[in-house]
Amino acid sequence: MCGVFGIFGHEEASKLVYLGLHALQHRGQESTGIVTSDGRQLSAHRGMGHVIDVYSQKHLEDLRGIHGIGHVRYSTTGGSGLRNAQPLAINYSAGSIAVAHNGNLTNAELLRHELEERGSIFQTSGDTEVIVHLIAKSEKSTVVDRVADALNQVKGAYSLVCQSEDTLIAARDPMGIRPLCLGKLDESYVVSSERSSFELIDAEFLRDLEPGEMLIINKDGLKSTRPFADASRHSCIFEMVYFARPDATLDSVNVYEARKNLGRALAQESPIDADLVIPVPDSGVPATIGYAAEAKIPFEMGLVRSHYVGRTFIEPEQSIRHFGVRLKLSPIADIIKGKRVVVVDDSIVRGTTSRKIVKMLRDAGAKEVHMRIASPPTQWPCYYGVDTPTRKELIASTHTVAEVNQYITSDSLAYLSLPALTKSVMAARNLSKGKELTEKSFCHACWSGEYPIEFTPSRKKQQLPLLHV
Repeated sequence: MCGVFGIFGHEEASKLVYLGLHALQHRGQESTGIVTSDGRQLSAHRGMGHVIDVYSQKHLEDLRGIHGIGHVRYSTTGGSGLRNAQPLAINYSAGSIAVAHNGNLTNAELLRHELEERGSIFQTSGDTEVIVHLIAKSEKSTVVDRVADALNQVKGAYSLVCQSEDTLIAARDPMGIRPLCLGKLDESYVVSSERSSFELIDAEFLRDLEPGEMLIINKDGLKSTRPFADASRHSCIFEMVYFARPDATLDSVNVYEARKNLGRALAQESPIDADLVIPVPDSGVPATIGYAAEAKIPFEMGLVRSHYVGRTFIEPEQSIRHFGVRLKLSPIADIIKGKRVVVVDDSIVRGTTSRKIVKMLRDAGAKEVHMRIASPPTQWPCYYGVDTPTRKELIASTHTVAEVNQYITSDSLAYLSLPALTKSVMAARNLSKGKELTEKSFCHACWSGEYPIEFTPSRKKQQLPLLHV
């Protein structure tokens, strides 16, 4: 759950990376960092919080150079402290390099312990530093070969950008689990997790990187290579359901249309007689539009979301019921009162938030509350870069749909089936650019338990951390 951005060969590299990261803010709000290069040395600035708060005008001016990469982070491995903020930048025997990574490595723990036994000293608790150590220890002669050598040793999901003094490298794992795309701004190449960042800086979208593709951008231009073994595509379909911005196009799939299709399919599979349909904003809005149109039930914004909620807040000493949810969502009682309401959301994880939403709507006067979820029951944790709890914390892994419905106290509950979900996403393809995509091209392990990459834990004793930051 992170976003990466890079640009090569532009006089305002730091400011453009800053803007690119702002467009990717939805992919991570814990920390952010930018590393630039003037061709001789790297400059870096990292901080905790949102992009707009971490960088001042002076910070961007001090990030000298015409090349740069950036990162926004939401931690899935390692803590959320500053030491785990990316890009990670190091000096090593062959020069300097910075790495920004989106995804999770399934063999990171094993590799980390092997590296520690060979003398490596880790400064962070995240899996990205494993890649950095593998690059530094590689016996290959060029930075490009070192990066390829390192990535051939890791397993899991990665879309990453690397910056040396004079080269920008972008790579996507052989299964293409996390997104990465290529664009161009005048004579400068740009890479990003999502094309929405290109639109903000008026860059032209060229294409998505293919699974297993590595791009090398330097003074000689752009070169595409495929240094990894071939594998079947398994792009994360949860990106289409929730994680990506609704204005994104990932691997030729229009995310907004895909989400509306989910709502249409949900209305077909699980109709209900009701007076209005409301979304859980913001991610549930497109699916709700599709549901309302297909069911021919009026759409209303019955819940209003606050956009000013930070990562921390001070709760009154006197307990307020449902404080956390009420801080983010407020019902419009005049719309809801006396009505049979269908509530559309993208997923249910633990069930606690859904339970509070149902109670909130009943308190606002709803006559009936019917929950409709635009994805299948989430029964399995993700090991590839989405922050999901352990399996025992996922309510659908231990409860039937009827039991979940009883827990959240809704009048009825229905999920979208997996076949309908994949069909809905496929229907939103740009066929002229995505003919290779099929219904088998996606990872849906969080719903099916079918993991395309095996998780490889280490059997060795873990090194104790010095600091918990």
